[in-house]
Amino acid sequence: MREELLQLLSVAGTLAGLSITAVALLHSVGQKQTSSTIADDVLVLSALLFLLCTYAIFIALRTRRPGWARRLEQVADVLFLLAMTGMVASGFIMVYTLL
Repeated sequence: MREELLQLLSVAGTLAGLSITAVALLHSVGQKQTSSTIADDVLVLSALLFLLCTYAIFIALRTRRPGWARRLEQVADVLFLLAMTGMVASGFIMVYTLL
């Protein structure tokens, strides 16, 4: 369990940074279409969920209660899945906007 959490921690942190970078790039391009602002909002939400996931993982790794650690691992998994889904959805929105 610990190895998986450490790997997920690294990936979630990286994807949070990528989401924030993508939002910054979209804002610097300056397109104010409705679809690009929706993609921005979804990416910001994904970044927030990835950051919450990293906190849940960190606490799960530090706690000494096995039951609490298992519960936090499940929370982290759900947060990661939701964030990844949002990131993929925003990618589809961006591709649709370019077409």
